This record gives sequence, C-alpha cells and structure tokens, in this order.
Amino acid sequence: MTQRPPRLLYIVNNPAFLLSHRRELAQAAQRDGFAVHVAAPPGDGIPELRALGFAFHPIPLARAGLNPLEDLGTLTALLRLLLELRPHLLHLVTIKPVVYGGIAARLTGVPGVVSAISGLGNLFVEDTAKPGDALVRRAVTALYRLALNHPRGATIVQNPDDLRFVTQQGWVRPERLVLIKGSGVDTRRFTPQPQEPPGPPLVVLPARLVVDKGVPEFVEAARLLKQRGLDARFALIGPADPDARHAISEDTLHAWTREGVVEWWGFQRDMIPVYAQAHAVCLPSWNEGLPKSLIEAAACGLPIVATDVPGCREIARHERNALLVPPRSPQDLADALHRVLTQPDLRARLGAEGRAMVLAEFSLDYVIAATLALYRQTLPAAP
Repeated sequence: MTQRPPRLLYIVNNPAFLLSHRRELAQAAQRDGFAVHVAAPPGDGIPELRALGFAFHPIPLARAGLNPLEDLGTLTALLRLLLELRPHLLHLVTIKPVVYGGIAARLTGVPGVVSAISGLGNLFVEDTAKPGDALVRRAVTALYRLALNHPRGATIVQNPDDLRFVTQQGWVRPERLVLIKGSGVDTRRFTPQPQEPPGPPLVVLPARLVVDKGVPEFVEAARLLKQRGLDARFALIGPADPDARHAISEDTLHAWTREGVVEWWGFQRDMIPVYAQAHAVCLPSWNEGLPKSLIEAAACGLPIVATDVPGCREIARHERNALLVPPRSPQDLADALHRVLTQPDLRARLGAEGRAMVLAEFSLDYVIAATLALYRQTLPAAP
C-alpha cells in the first residue's frame, strides 16, 4: 500500500504573506515530500497559492485587536479544520495564528508544531504602551505559554533580542527555542545594480504603512531635508493597512503626496524594480522581528538607514552596512539620510558590506535548510 505524504499546514494571517515570506520554503517542503496546505483569511494571492499546488483553506481571522467573540470564532474554525484535515505538522506565523493555532493543535492532537514569532510587536515595548496594555500583555503571555508548549513543538525567533525576551518571560522552555534569522532572500535574484540610477537620489521605505513602522518620522525627515534644500526623492512602498492597530489613513497618505514631501507607490508585488531605482532604503521602525525588506535591500547592495531597535540592528549594523538612529527622532533620521544621500562613496561602502553580510548570514538556502531540518526534527515517525 502506497504511503500518503505527510500533510504540512501553514496558518498565516494573510495569503499574500505566505507568498512574500514563505513561498520558497513551502515549495521546498513540497519537494521534500510534504503535501502543503495553507489556512488564512480570504485575501489576495489565493489563485497563486493554488497554482503552486498548495491547498487553501479559508478561516475567519481578524489580524488586529482582541475581540473575544471573533477570536472564539477563529479558534472554533481552526479546531474544525484540524479535525477534518488531520495535518501531521503545523507551521504557525504571527501572533494570532501562533496563539490560536497552537491551542487548537494541543486540543486536537496534531503530532508536531513549529511556531514562528516574527516580532514581539509594540504591545511588549514598554514606552509605546497604552492604558490597558498591561492587562492585555498578561493575557497574551498566558496564551503564549499555553500555545507554545506543545509536546512536540518548536518555536522560531528571528533575532537574539527576542530570544532573550522569550526566554526571560518563560513562554517556552529554552531547549524548544530556535534562532533562524528571518525568512531568507534569494541572492541570485536580489543583486546589486552595475551603477546607481541617474537623477536625484531616491530613498524608499518598504513596509506596511502604519505608525509603528516609523512612517510619520520618515515623512517629517523628508520635510526637513527638503527645507534644507536637498534635491532628493522619498517614496513610501506599501499598502495602507486600515485594520492595523496604528493605521495611517489613505487620506493622510494622499495629503502627504499632495504636499510633495513624499511619493506613495502603493503595494509592489515585485520589489526588484523598486530597489533598482533606489539609492538607499530606510526603515525607522519602533520594533521588528527581522525585516525582510532590509535583507533584500542589503542583498541589492543598497545602504540602509534604520532605527537602533531589535530586529533592525540584526541586519542593519551601524557604520558597516547602515546608519542607525534612535527611534521616533525625525531630526536624527534626517541627519543620517542627509549623510547617505550626499556621500556617494559612503553609499558604495555600506552597500558592498551589506551584500557580503547577506551572502554570509541571510541567504534563502540557509533559512530553508534550517527550517526543513526543524520540520524533520519536530515531525514524529513517518505516518
């Protein structure tokens, strides 16, 4: 009797996220013998997932906020899906999939679970806390401890700061924690341009357009530099995210573009042409897991200006391939951008070091190999 392939189920908060951050991993798992399934709320990318041979399962999941009734609906839907599909291994990414997928896995007896904490979020950054956040933190901590301690579970973190934090919080036993730096970049596709593009230098900020990505600070820094008479362009690359906790409205984005301080290019499915036009990449985020956009930028030999916060500083290293500034400081950000934009030799030095760094530490091949090894370690004996 022919043995059926083990079923690997990814649970994510957006189908497009799987395509942008885990596509190559899922394809490698497929080649490795897994039947790949994806569960996410309906969204862009579902036809592409199915064209790749991945089975798609729609689930109700609100990415932002804690609504007990909505979240109970998410947990119920996941319980139903796991009982029907009977996956052998789960890979859970981002907070709600990790929490509710992990709890559902324990209740339904899923054999193995890999959970990826792709950033702690601003809920656990004390100086960004809002009234009531302490109570929410305690609730989320209790949920993490329940979800992450599956009998055959492993938890991936993306940077050493998060590794220390998760260990100190006691969310999961230290031997169950694995550090894998990001989701990897294909260094054969993301390559440096032979020379910089002509015209005024262009800085791009590639991210979801929310406050905690430092978007307002970027806009204010651009405004300051234009007031100084610097001839440069500043572009926001990403979608508005109205469901996010710190959403920036489309009205605000359009107002900035009408002012002429920044350009808004919207969501770009293929970032390679964007990086080919850029002279530098900026991400003044308040907190990160390990931003793929900065790894892509470094792979393309672009200098980085970012904030000195967990996640960013793992790939953006001060005076090596990047200039780091304190978070939420438009003046410091403007000064660092001015330095990069007015010194071509500095851009070349930082960009070359970034490319070498990615080749040594952040290649897609390394991340895939490390994650597939974790799958094999977590999966019980062949079903």
